[in-house]
This record gives sequence, C-alpha cells and structure tokens, in this order.
Amino acid sequence: MEKTYNPGAIEGTWYKTWEENGWFAPSGSGKPYSIALPPPNVTGSLHMGHAFQQSIMDALIRYNRMKGNNTLWQVGTDHAGIATQMVVERKVQAEENKTRHDYGREAFTDKIWEWKAESGGNITRQMRRLGASADWDTERFTMDDGFYKAVQEVFIRLYEDDLIYRGKRLVNWDPKLHTAISDLEVENKEKQGNMWHLRYPLADGEKTGEGKDYIVVATTRPETMLGDTGVAVNPEDPRYKDLIGKDVVLPLVNRRIPIVGDEHADMEKGTGCVKITPAHDFNDNEVGKRCGLPMVNIMTLNGDIRDQAEAFNIDGSVNNDVDTTIPEQFRGMERFAARKAIVAVFDEAGLLEKIDDHTLMVPYGDRSGVVIEPLLTDQWFVKTAPLAEPAIKAVENGDIQFVPKQYENMYFSWMRDIQDWCISRQLWWGHRIPAWYDNEGNVYVARTEAEVREKNSLAADVELRQDDDVLDTWFSSGLWTFGTQGWPENTERLNTFHPTDVLVTGFDIIFFWVARMIMMTMHFMKNDSSSENPGTPQVPFKYVYVTGLIRDENGDKMSKSKGNVLDPLDMIDGIDLESLVTKRTGNMMQPQLAQKIEKRTRKAFAEGIAPHGTDALRYTLYSLASTGRDINWDMKRLEGYRNFCNKIWNAANYVLMNAEDQDCGQNGGEVELTLADKWIISKLQRVEAQVAKNIEDFRLDHASQNLYDFIWNEYCAWYLELSKPVLWDDGQDSPSVAGDRTSGVTDEALAKRKRGTRRTLVRVLEAIMRMAHPFMPFITEEIWQQIKPLAGVEGETIMTSAYPVADESKIDAQAEDDIEWLKGFITGIRNIRAEMNIGPSKPLDVILRNSSAEDLRRLEDNSAFLISLAKLSNLSALKDGEEAPMSATQLVGDMEVLVPMAGLIDKDKEMARLSREVEKLAKEVARFEGKLSNEKFVGKAPAAVIEKEKAKLEDARSAKARMEEQLEAIKAL
Repeated sequence: MEKTYNPGAIEGTWYKTWEENGWFAPSGSGKPYSIALPPPNVTGSLHMGHAFQQSIMDALIRYNRMKGNNTLWQVGTDHAGIATQMVVERKVQAEENKTRHDYGREAFTDKIWEWKAESGGNITRQMRRLGASADWDTERFTMDDGFYKAVQEVFIRLYEDDLIYRGKRLVNWDPKLHTAISDLEVENKEKQGNMWHLRYPLADGEKTGEGKDYIVVATTRPETMLGDTGVAVNPEDPRYKDLIGKDVVLPLVNRRIPIVGDEHADMEKGTGCVKITPAHDFNDNEVGKRCGLPMVNIMTLNGDIRDQAEAFNIDGSVNNDVDTTIPEQFRGMERFAARKAIVAVFDEAGLLEKIDDHTLMVPYGDRSGVVIEPLLTDQWFVKTAPLAEPAIKAVENGDIQFVPKQYENMYFSWMRDIQDWCISRQLWWGHRIPAWYDNEGNVYVARTEAEVREKNSLAADVELRQDDDVLDTWFSSGLWTFGTQGWPENTERLNTFHPTDVLVTGFDIIFFWVARMIMMTMHFMKNDSSSENPGTPQVPFKYVYVTGLIRDENGDKMSKSKGNVLDPLDMIDGIDLESLVTKRTGNMMQPQLAQKIEKRTRKAFAEGIAPHGTDALRYTLYSLASTGRDINWDMKRLEGYRNFCNKIWNAANYVLMNAEDQDCGQNGGEVELTLADKWIISKLQRVEAQVAKNIEDFRLDHASQNLYDFIWNEYCAWYLELSKPVLWDDGQDSPSVAGDRTSGVTDEALAKRKRGTRRTLVRVLEAIMRMAHPFMPFITEEIWQQIKPLAGVEGETIMTSAYPVADESKIDAQAEDDIEWLKGFITGIRNIRAEMNIGPSKPLDVILRNSSAEDLRRLEDNSAFLISLAKLSNLSALKDGEEAPMSATQLVGDMEVLVPMAGLIDKDKEMARLSREVEKLAKEVARFEGKLSNEKFVGKAPAAVIEKEKAKLEDARSAKARMEEQLEAIKAL
C-alpha cells in the first residue's frame, strides 16, 4: 500500500470495479432483504439530507449483503412534475425566447424527455460518488413505461372501487404556475402585515347587546370579503348569541348573509366575530360545511378579481340562488391591488373600524415564490378514510414499526383525522389522468380511448377528449415499493422482494409519502395462496426509520437564502480553488464555511491528496445518526474522522510491514498467544456483538462509536504497541522484574510467539475491515485486499465476504482484566512523565507499594511489556516496613506506582519553568475575568460567545491549579 492515505486515489477505482462486476445485484440466494430508495427528484442534486439517508441505507444494505442475504437496494428517480416542467420552461425561455405554449403539449413534453436524457442523471452520478451499492441495472423512473402501467392500473381500479371521484373542492392554488399544489410544496413565511377591523351592518334594524347596529369582523385578507357568505360567532358568546340566525348586509356587495354559531369563533380572540369565506379559506370552508353556507368564488386562476363571481353549494353543485355580482370598480383587479382598493372604500364609507399591525404566516409556493391562494377548482380526489383504516391497524399491531417509536404518534394524528387527497395537477409533465369526457360532460375512465368506446359502446361520431390534468407525483411515488418490481404483473422479483424491509426517510413526509404508500400498498398488494395468510394485505415495509434534519453548525436550517448550504461533494473532494469565488458570490455558501473547506482543501492539494474522502464523510454522518429530530453539522467531526481513516491506514501499513513475507500462521504451524493477543481477540468478540446489535436496532451512531473506540483506543493505541516487544524480540536476555538477567527463550518458542502475534495482527485487522465495511466501504476494501492472503481468507471482494460474528468461547475475562491492569500501570508512568516534564525516552526506576499477590503475578507475567512500553530501567516492589524515597505517585487500583524524583530533573530549572507557566496562566485568568466583568461586553455579546468565554476562564483556572500543584511537588523534593 501507499504510505500516505489518499482517498481520491482509491474511491473512484473501487466503485467502478464493484459496479462493472455486478456485485450490487441481488445474489439470488439467502433470505431476501430489500430497501427502496425514496426516489429523489430528477432535477435534483445531492444535498446533506440525501447524503445522510443514503449513507444509512447503504450501511444496512452492505451489512445484510455480507450476512448472506439476497439483498436488493432498489433505486430510481421521481419525475418531479412542477420542478421539471419549470426547469425546461426556463431553459427554452432563455435559449429560444419561447414558452411551452409556443410548442404545444406534445412537443413540449418531448423537450422535457430530451432534457431528462441529457441532464436527468446528475443525482444518481453523485450517489455513486457517495459509494451507494444500489442495483443500478434495475433503476426505475416514475415515468418509464412499466411504472406508467402500474400508475394507470391503480387509478382505474380505485375509480372502479368508488375510491376516486372528481369534485369542486378548495385546494392550494399557485396563481403563477396555474396548478394545485400539496401542503408540502407550500412554504409558510412569517411576515409583518395588518389586521383590518371592518364594520358589517346588521340587517332589519337589529342591534347588538351594546346597542350598535353593526358588528366588527377582523381579517388579514380584506379582498376576500367579496366572497363572504356568513359571519360566525361562538354559540356561548353572550355578546352575540342572540344574533345567531339574523343577517348582516355585506358591505360593497349589499348581499344579505347569515350570522351562524360555530366554535371556530374564539370569544377571547379579536372581536369574537369571524367573516366566513368558504371558497377562499380552509378553516372557513369547514365552517361552511358545518353550517350549510354556500361557496362564492371571486377569483380567477391568475388570482385576479373575477368580473362575475361563481356560486356553489357546499357539495360543489352550482348554486343559482346567490347573487354573484361583483362591484364594477374591483373587476379584473389584481388581488393585492383589490385589497388596497377595498380598504379605501371601507374607509370612505365609515366602515373601517381600525387597522392593527399584525404578524402572520403567509403561504408561498416553494417553486414559484408567489403567495398561494386557497381556491375552488375541479380536481380529482381519493377517498382516504376507507384506505386509512387498515393502514392505521398495520402500525397499531406492529406489522409496521416506526424507529424512533414516538413518530407513530405523528402518523396516528394525521391518519385519524385524514382528509380526502387531491391527486390532480394542472401540468403537462406527468402521468396524464386516464379519463375522457364527451360533449355532454359524461366521464369515462379507461386505459385508452379505444377501450372507452368499446366498454361503453360509444358510436364513432361521439367526440371524446382526454382530461388535461396529470397526477400528483405523490400518487405515483405512493406505488414505489411494488410498482418498481413489475406490478401489476405477478413477477418473481415482486414475490421475492416485497414487502421491503425498511424505509429510511424524514419526519416531514410521514404523511405525504409514508402514509400514502402504506394505504396504496395495502389496498393493492395481497398475500398469495402459497403464503401463511393468503389474501391478507401486504405492508410496503416492516420498519420506518425516521432520520433527523441536518442543520448547520449553529443549529439553523440549511437554505440557499441563508448561505449555509453544504454540498456533500465539497465535504468529500474539497472546493476546486478556481471555483471558490463562484461558490461564494453565488450566495450558496457563507464565506466562513467556504474558508473552512478551502483551508483543508489547500493543505490537502499541496500534499497531493483528497481533502476528506467519502469514508470520512459517511462516518461523520453515522456518528450523528441519533434518535433526535435535529442534528447539527460539525466540521470538526469531519476532520476527526478523516484523521480516523488515516489512523486505520497507518495501522494497516504497520501490520503489512511486520507481516508481509512472514509466517502469519495462514499455512498452519503452532502458535503461542501472548496475553495481548488473547485480550484483543476477546475484545474483538465483544465489539462484534455490540456493532451487530446496534445495526439491527438502527443505532448506527452507537455502532460507529463502538467501532471507533475499538479501532482507535484498543487495536491501534494499545494492541499495536503491545505487539512490538514480541515482534522485535531478538531472543537475547531480557530484564526481569528486579532488574536481574534471565536466560533467553528458545528459538522455537520465540517463533511460535511471533507467529501467534502476527496471526492475531492480521486476523483481527481483517475482521475489523469486514466489520467496518458497511460504514467505510472504500478504505476497508483497499486494505482487505492487501491483508486477506496473510489472514488466509479468500474472495474477490470484501462486499460479499461474511460479516464477523462474535464467538463467546473466545472471550477471555482474565486476559481483559490483566491488560486493563497493565494499561493502568503504563498510563500512570506516562502521566508522571507529563506532569514532571520528564522526556519519554529517559529510563525510569519504578517502585511498587501496597502491591497484592495478584499485582505481583501480573508484574511477573508482563515485565517485558512494562519495561519496554513504559521505558523502565528497573522495577521493584517495596517490602513490608520499607520506606520509599521522595517520589511521584500514581494509583493502579490499590497499588501505588512510585517514580523516585532524585536525579531525574533539575529542581531549580523545573521550578523556574513552572513558575513562569503559573504566571502566564494567572494573566490569562485575569484577562478573562476582566472581559466577563465588562458590562458593555456582557450586554452586547451573544449568549453563545459569553458561554465560550466562561469556558475559557474555567479551563485557564484549572490549568493554573494543576501547575501550582506540580510546583509544590517539586519544591518538596
């Protein structure tokens, strides 16, 4: 192997090898295990959320593949109706100065397919860079022919089951894109606005309890008053309950509308009177349903005021009884211009009570950036209540389990109060709804126009036109787990890999996607006659692993507008220095973030290596995979895990240096295992069991920490050091406990011991590589290929080698206790050196006091290790009643380890050095105390900055106290 770890030199090569050899595909044997990738938008690029979730999925897939399971990671992309259409619309506008209407529907969708062929695979290329071991040969797209067949079949069957209908309902309407959008595509932003208090005159000379001939309603959207069909008051409100059933005269329009009693009106909020506009507000729409109020639509699809309003009954049928006249002066006005004009007229008429400043949440379309308007439109809906019932039971009875479990409550709260699902979108790109209309308004649902005519015996001269709308992308992606496997055909792949095992997703789409997948799958997928429970519904997945949201280092949500977005590929490869300026000025990344990455990039490029690499990024993500909802990104962790990779690389080089061309026991031969060998083998069994359990429990944060602790703190920090006295033993006399000389061991015994240590070195390292492979695929493959022949292991790739399984018979508690004692001894000596400023190479005399028989046994058995690793010249134990010279002391259990100080240090020089350190730290303490006592600083500085300064003060005080203790100890010599 190369001396220096350079992830860029190995990662691309290994991924290409894996993919070209087809090692990502299911093996065809073993227990089926499958994960369906939540399909990213075809327009998208890899962001930190993708990297986080896909790293988790890949770890689970690689782990189960190594366990011998028939493993499938099904990948694909979503056609992303609105996003993709917008991308291509902007492209043709910029390049050809044309709109989609200039092309027409068919030609424009051809343009989208052209764009998809050229640019639509960006995110899947990035997934490869992340090491995703997905079955690319079966990659699916939600608009490919096979998947379209599944989508069409589901729509038709739901329609035939009376679970799909067309109706006039209130939806989130985007006036710019001219389409309904889902709640997930609505971005609510806090804005400073106004609350207008308007007087509505009472009809028929009625008076309030206060003797007023009007009531006051408060609204943040005065323009909607043109569509008011009622005013609600709380039935328990003593001010207004006598007015229930009376009318007000709607100002400007002069339409009589009723006063209704409804608990939506809060007696403690505002005036207690709420204007009800069922056609332009979701809450009002619910009040309208409860109180039987008509719906009056006053807006066009552009969000402008109509010339003539539309009136409908609450069931969507036309209402011919309501006066739909709109005052001439407002007709055709843009909605916000109409708002100003209406307020002005109220003011002129003396009907404007007051205007208050008001903070409110305003809904914006996340694609168009315009304010969303609740609007009555004709849409297709799925009746969700019948589908929700079995989906709720599946989670209640444990067929589907949420991890963490508390997310079940979020799921239940939505599902038990579920509303019908609007599945139509007014777009050109997407699955066109398989419905046709004749000139009489009759609706026919079928796969093709020919099928419509045949099923309904329609004459050739009956004109038919297909519905222009397409299906919501959540509708098609709701079929993802079974539509990707060949359904509606009963394929072998479907029977093998469905249900899938786990879905890895975010909490924000539990309802929009997770719940809908459960409903759709359980309605269409049933166990066949060969199963234990034939005919019962299948779930789409057995576990829903819900990840948290990755935020920046300050805990803020990442967004382009904030400039705190992190590109995972920048974390892996660094920022190309020539593009740094573009990155910064493009409002994509705050300068301080770019500078952090640039600093590492410059240093790495100067050394000719990649800055961090995929393995370091992935390991950082696993370490953050806690059960919390929010996760703060930490660049220091990324640096730390880059160092971890480097540590593993250096350890492998040490092993190879001492094992290549040597007898490592792979061809047999007697071995003798040292205490260190027995200890590391025992610890390996424990960590193998811990890691496997934590992966099974979806605690990848714990599993990665288990691995880190074992590799860094046990294998590298201790075992490699403990191997050196054995491997470097030349067979000559060695110092004993009392410093006497004993005869050397025989050549045969020495060879057996070295063979045992070499075998342990390579076998444990090989097991570590297999254990770490799901987390760090590239570095583990590279090292495993070098180490496997020395460990006597065969196989083409670590990907398909067996995942380590703990063997309890190899656990040696005595060896573990003995090594912990030895570690405590050596650490004690090293602490004394550090505290007394004694060089690491200076030999020390050591005396033991209060040592037990067990201490002496351990001393006898491990003297060579202790003398070599602690750099001792003499080691002896005090006898009862014997006095010890002035010494530095450390405790190992009840035993005291004494290092006599006489002659080791220059007392005067050491006192002078320590006095200077104490003086320096005293100044630091005074500086921090002064800063924190400065009222101007404390009053203006952010809380986080003040906390950092307090922490610095405590650190300085603690360091000063330690130095003072050392100074007193030296004075006492």
